[in-house]
Amino acid sequence: MPDDLINIAGVKEDFKNSLASAKTFNELDEVRVKFTGKKGALTLLLRSLGKLAPEERKETGQKLNLLRDEIEHDLTTAATKIRAAENEKLELDSRIDVTLTPKNDFNGAFHPVMQTMHEIMNIMQGLGYSVALGPEIEEDFYNFECLNIPKWHPARDMQDTFYLPDGKLLRTHTSPVQVHSMLEFGAPLRIICPGKVFRRDNDTTHSPMFNQMEGLLIDRDVSFSVLKGTMAEMLNAFFGRSLKYRFRASYFPFTEPSMELDIECVKCSGHDENCRVCHGTGWLEVAGMGMVHPEVIKAGKIDPEIYNGFAFGIGLDRMAMLKYGINDLRLLFNGDISFLQSGF
Repeated sequence: MPDDLINIAGVKEDFKNSLASAKTFNELDEVRVKFTGKKGALTLLLRSLGKLAPEERKETGQKLNLLRDEIEHDLTTAATKIRAAENEKLELDSRIDVTLTPKNDFNGAFHPVMQTMHEIMNIMQGLGYSVALGPEIEEDFYNFECLNIPKWHPARDMQDTFYLPDGKLLRTHTSPVQVHSMLEFGAPLRIICPGKVFRRDNDTTHSPMFNQMEGLLIDRDVSFSVLKGTMAEMLNAFFGRSLKYRFRASYFPFTEPSMELDIECVKCSGHDENCRVCHGTGWLEVAGMGMVHPEVIKAGKIDPEIYNGFAFGIGLDRMAMLKYGINDLRLLFNGDISFLQSGF
C-alpha cells in the first residue's frame, strides 16, 4: 500500500508527539523545521511521490496534502496557545498590587502657589470672608468699565491685555469677580477671589500667567483702619510673626484713596544691605489696596451713599516665593518634579 511505502501514519504520529512537547516558540520552530523544512519529514514524503506508480500517486498526494494542511493548522494553533501562555505569565510577573506599600516614598503635595493660596484662604475665612470665583475669559465690561477704567487708560493697551477674536479677553486681574459678586449677592459682602490672571509680561521676573487673590469688603461705615488691621492680621498669620508695615499713597482707578503696602523684609528685616530679597532696602511690596471707588459700588448695583468698603490685591506667586525662599519665578511654572517634591 502507498501508506506503507511512504509511512504517512508514522510521520503524523511523530508530529503529534513532537508538537505536544513544544512549550516555547523556539521549540515550536524546531518542530516546524523538522517536518516542513527543506529536509523535513513531510517535505521528504512529498518528494518521494515520484517513486509511486502513476495509479497510486494521486491518492497518496491527496493524503499528503491533507497532512500538510493539518500540520500547518496545528502549528498555528500551538503558536496561539504559547503566545497566550507567555502573555499571561508576563502579566502575572509584572502585575502591580495596588494594596501594597509603595517601594519609593514619593508622596503627592500641593504646588507651593496652591499651598499659599489655601493658607491665605484659611486665614481670611477665619476672619469671616467667603471664597468667590469668576471666569478667566471676561467681558471688557467687567474687566475694565465696571472697575472705573476709562477707554483711554493704559491698562487697555494691547501690549498689556490678551484680547480674543470675539472681543472678549483674558482677565488681567481678579477684580471683575468683585462686580460679579456684588451683582449676585448685594451688600453687605465679604469675599476673597483667588485665581489665574493674564498679562503680556514675560521676562525673568514676570510671567504672562500668574496667580492673584482679591479681597473685598462692602458694609456700612467701613474705615481705612479696618483695611489696615485686616492686612496686618492676614500677613502676620501667613508669615508666622509680627511684621513692620508701611503704607504708600498710590493710584488705582477702582479705589480712592489708594495705597500700596510694604512689609519688612522677611529674610533680613532690613539689617542686611546686601540682601538679595529686598536688595538692601529692608522693605518688600506685597499688596495694592484702597477704599472702593463709589463708581465701582454703583456698577455692582449697590448705593454708595449707604455702603462703602475696601479692596486689596496680592500676588500669590510672590507670596509663595517670599515665604518659601524661592528665588527664581520660573521654578513655579516649569514642572520640575525634584523641585515640587522638595516639600514646602
